[in-house]
Amino acid sequence: MTLKQGRQLQTVLLGALAWLVALTIFFPIFWMLLTSFKTEIDAFATPPQLFFTPTLENYLEIDERSDYFHFAWNSVVVSFGSTLLGMLLAVPAAYSMAFFETKRTKSTLLWMLSTKMLPPVGVLVPIYLLFKDAGLLDTKTGLVLIYTLINLPIMVWMVYTYFKEIPKEILEAARLDGATALQEIYRVLLPISKGGLASTVLLSLILSWNEAFWSLNLTASSAAPLTALVASYSSPEGLFWAKLSAVSTLACAPILIFGWLSQKQLVRGLSFGAVK
Repeated sequence: MTLKQGRQLQTVLLGALAWLVALTIFFPIFWMLLTSFKTEIDAFATPPQLFFTPTLENYLEIDERSDYFHFAWNSVVVSFGSTLLGMLLAVPAAYSMAFFETKRTKSTLLWMLSTKMLPPVGVLVPIYLLFKDAGLLDTKTGLVLIYTLINLPIMVWMVYTYFKEIPKEILEAARLDGATALQEIYRVLLPISKGGLASTVLLSLILSWNEAFWSLNLTASSAAPLTALVASYSSPEGLFWAKLSAVSTLACAPILIFGWLSQKQLVRGLSFGAVK
């Protein structure tokens, strides 16, 4: 076997492995979509049926039982609101840590990241009482605040990493031209690191959209997002897999479509600074 043939074989094997991993990851989504078009009898059939007569009865029942667009709108408002607020806080914080480092910068970053290791249930009671006293229970404002707080450490770390890849000489040149700190961020840093910032925004949107613990414990109906809608189809009477798959498909579809359309920007942002 020649060297060229060996490289071609390696490329084919790596491609096959990549497809295998991709199919493994995609299979649960495919099966959820397939189950959503089954009747409850077909969904519980053993062995599972790949060929069946599709039906829309699950989606029709969800439409009759729940106001899907109400929950979807709450998810959109809370996800985009928390992401916007998080970026407004993360960018200045990362700017100061990346370009004006002190002895405590590293320890502060590690402390922020360590808060992600804390089990959410450990702070549920104090957060619940604070929200109750502040009148934030079952409000979109309350969810925006809590989602911002839980995602802020990751956002600061990501933006900090992107800013560290930018040579300080660029900012020094801007200062010589009389630029203020705000002008440095807005006119210099943001255009250069827009790929990295875009990936941070996308990750925050995904994390906020999928967050279930706080939405289930801090909302009832008025501000409940799609994660709460999905949980409402799990009842003491049992799990109705067909209906649960249908509502899960409706909850996942918007963020999956959004992620698919923005995948190029996400990959570009995640690889920002990898090649100089």
